[in-house]
Amino acid sequence: MTPKPSSEPLSCWVVSDGRAGMENQALGLAEAIGRRTALRIEAKRLAVGAPWRALPRALWSDPFARLSSDSARLDAPFPDLWIACGRLSVPFSIAVRKRSPRTFVVQTQAPRAPLVSFDLVVPPEHDGLHGPNVFPILGSPNRLTPSRLKDDARRLAPALAHLPAPRVAVLVGGPNRAYRFSAHARQRFADALRALADGGAGLMVTASRRTEDETRAAILAALKEAPHFFWRGEAVAGLDNPYFGMLGLADHVIVTADSVNMAAEAAMTGKPVHVFPLDRAPLARRANKFERFHRALAERGVARPFSGVLESWRYEPLDETSRAADETIRRLRAVGALKE
Repeated sequence: MTPKPSSEPLSCWVVSDGRAGMENQALGLAEAIGRRTALRIEAKRLAVGAPWRALPRALWSDPFARLSSDSARLDAPFPDLWIACGRLSVPFSIAVRKRSPRTFVVQTQAPRAPLVSFDLVVPPEHDGLHGPNVFPILGSPNRLTPSRLKDDARRLAPALAHLPAPRVAVLVGGPNRAYRFSAHARQRFADALRALADGGAGLMVTASRRTEDETRAAILAALKEAPHFFWRGEAVAGLDNPYFGMLGLADHVIVTADSVNMAAEAAMTGKPVHVFPLDRAPLARRANKFERFHRALAERGVARPFSGVLESWRYEPLDETSRAADETIRRLRAVGALKE
């Protein structure tokens, strides 16, 4: 590869299906690289139409020909750096590496494809992938930085001044292939939050796209007489999403066991992370990976199972995104795409 002149930024495409959980991983890694070297970032949200999306990728032939009219275009010239996340992006990552050998292709998460098809794979440690082009991290890349934690907390603080201390950020997920959010677990969770509020804690609650309406309703019913903040998707204090501000203001974080992304973001705060356990889904071997992740957080002093009590402890904030960014830059330099 021919390195770019030092005055010219590398071009970078962030490629995903546009879902926040996918895009933010790739975008977080790109932004971390951009804080270390000049980078021109462009998000590419892919869409594949029927019947192709429902068919095995092996039948797609040329994946570029399967993009639907509402998809971002993937036309040459291709970027210097391609960072992708999610299963939909995998065939495009493989194809672009063949079409544009000068493009350095990074795939986050486990791609479920031959690892030699990528220049670098950044999977979570708990997936157990190994290889010369594999750089596992604990959790997943994200967009959180110490400065953003501080800035968003400062902006959000006046809007949440009515909440007493200690303040608790409550990150609520939902059922997935590993865990069930049963009616019993839902009520147990709501009752535990109410007990914290009755004990004087100020709760700041945010839900995910997987959070079921019944879970939202149970939490709101439990907290209706207590000071709390439940984010419903509206802009707050000029923030489109107050999530990072909530993490910055929190003295403690509670996260349900189903979300690696939210737990990894909580681990960047240095605040105690309390993991609320959920029931495993029937025959869910995937839950083993989540349990390995939570054990790793516990071994590093980041997280403990939520006992109903707000215990306090300290640890060095976990910044795996920066580690992955440093490794990407090291490899870009090794192949001559980036000057020292």
